[in-house]
Amino acid sequence: MLNELKRPFQYKRNSLLNMEKEEASTKKRPKSNNYKQTLKRIWQFLSFNKGLLLLVLFMVLLSSLLGLLGPFLVGMAIDEYIVKKSSDGFIPLLLGLAGIYVVYSLSIWFQNYWMIGIAQNTVYEMRTKLFQHLHKLPIAFFDKRQHGELMSRMTNDIENVSSTLNSSVIQVFSSLITLIGTISVMLWLSPLLTLLTLIIVPLMFFGMKWITKRTGELFKEQQKNLGELNGFIEETISGQRIIKTFSQERKVIAEFTEKAERLKGAGYWAQTYSGFIPKLMNFLNNFSFTIIAGIGGILALKGMISIGVIVIFAEYSRSFTRPLNDLANQFNTLLSAIAGAERVFEILDEEDEFLHENDLRELNDVRGDVEFRNVTFSYEEENQTVKNIDLHVFPGETAAFVGSTGAGKTTMINLLSRFYEVDSGCILIDGQDISDIKRESLRQHMGFVLQDSFLFQGTVIENIRYGRLSATEEEVVTAAKLANAHSFIMKLPHQYDSVLNQDGSGISQGQKQLLSIARAFLANPTILILDEATSSIDTVTELKIQAVLKELMKGRTCFVIAHRLNTVQNANRIFVLDKGRIVEEGTHDFLIKQEGVYFQLHSNAEASTNI
Repeated sequence: MLNELKRPFQYKRNSLLNMEKEEASTKKRPKSNNYKQTLKRIWQFLSFNKGLLLLVLFMVLLSSLLGLLGPFLVGMAIDEYIVKKSSDGFIPLLLGLAGIYVVYSLSIWFQNYWMIGIAQNTVYEMRTKLFQHLHKLPIAFFDKRQHGELMSRMTNDIENVSSTLNSSVIQVFSSLITLIGTISVMLWLSPLLTLLTLIIVPLMFFGMKWITKRTGELFKEQQKNLGELNGFIEETISGQRIIKTFSQERKVIAEFTEKAERLKGAGYWAQTYSGFIPKLMNFLNNFSFTIIAGIGGILALKGMISIGVIVIFAEYSRSFTRPLNDLANQFNTLLSAIAGAERVFEILDEEDEFLHENDLRELNDVRGDVEFRNVTFSYEEENQTVKNIDLHVFPGETAAFVGSTGAGKTTMINLLSRFYEVDSGCILIDGQDISDIKRESLRQHMGFVLQDSFLFQGTVIENIRYGRLSATEEEVVTAAKLANAHSFIMKLPHQYDSVLNQDGSGISQGQKQLLSIARAFLANPTILILDEATSSIDTVTELKIQAVLKELMKGRTCFVIAHRLNTVQNANRIFVLDKGRIVEEGTHDFLIKQEGVYFQLHSNAEASTNI
């Protein structure tokens, strides 16, 4: 139990040490977190609703002025009617006061109603822009980040901005106007009492500075830890089969607990420090009220001010400290929202892979002549993945890449499709350097059948039509027949309108692969890429699918990646990769006669099959 109580305090010491290290490092580099810049960018999204925002500000101004007028009229009523014991005009004043509060309530309702619309529109624009930008980022971006962490930015961080816009923006404007109006009227009524009331401002300033210095970094840490936790949860849910297969539940639970405790620690100290703000403001509020009651009473006894003025000041002192209190409370909410917005803008600031493509060419009338010239590439600078690759595949030929794991087979395909850019050398299609061709145009001429036959949540026809969205229903059915998928589709409950889950539950792995092949048939690509297309299915199903793939490969330039060497024996040329280099090249029979690396791979494969 004692250890449980110590954990938040241990987290505090660690987090403060990390904050000190971070502060020291930020002195050596430009600060990445700029509150002013972030607020400016949020305003750019808000500015889409300028007209409605002006109406909200008008209503905020109206409600703030009416809120100040009410207590002033109450003070007048005390001096003019209650103290003087006169009733002439008292009823009209009460009716006027009632009218003021009715209009005040309506203005509050309208400003909240309109602000909700502004907040939802703003967050809609932000979320839409983020989603659109995610689809313009290179594959390398997604390879380096947890998908769940990206989902957290898309959902939690933007929702944080939404809730803040709904509640805080009006509160901040209202508090500022109320504050300015209150001080103005208080100075007009009694400069002395006003100066005494303002004693709390320096106390508030230093208290807020001490608190916010700590909460800002903690709120950022909280959002960061929340993103990491979401990423971990998404990963473990996706990998449940592996977790249970290897009985790693305890390990996963322990990792989750450690991440959840970090989030709890950040949240604990962020909320603890921010919780000091209302306590501080309540103390200052009561302190201010005590000063006004005491000094105001002495001044009233000396006839320097009236009782009504004391009542007005007593109410205005609360009107003075209340907006300060509201501003203080909203400041922490704003800090949390800004931290979330910064995480969103970090993604929006990632370079769009299509950004510099306006001057690039379209790829038309593709024959399928592919050439690699002295291509070198590395995922990490110090470790080259492929080195000085030279190869030429002619239109209609089938080229196969084989080699041990990590030899660079998939990297070759990633470079050909421009998922990654070469470090040096060039890749040509029909004599044109693909770096001079728009990515979208390049990929329109390529079809992919991958090891993981990914299906989207939707109907069968929608999943096949993903290969070409403009395809008619007849064209989809024709593609399914060519892929030998039509017969099993017709046995589904709703045939082509049967709804599939994302994981394709309800159909076999082989059937999912046939749908992927149908999708490729519909796309009708010039260049076809088969990346371990039959490695996750049984041998009998593989033989059936290979027959379908042969039909798909006819007349197309094909690149095949396979660990099962029997799937590449009919390739026109086989390129054997080892540690990022092409060490052998030729037909199956030629390479077997050489008794080199390919022969060894083939012998090992046959030995494992016999076993």
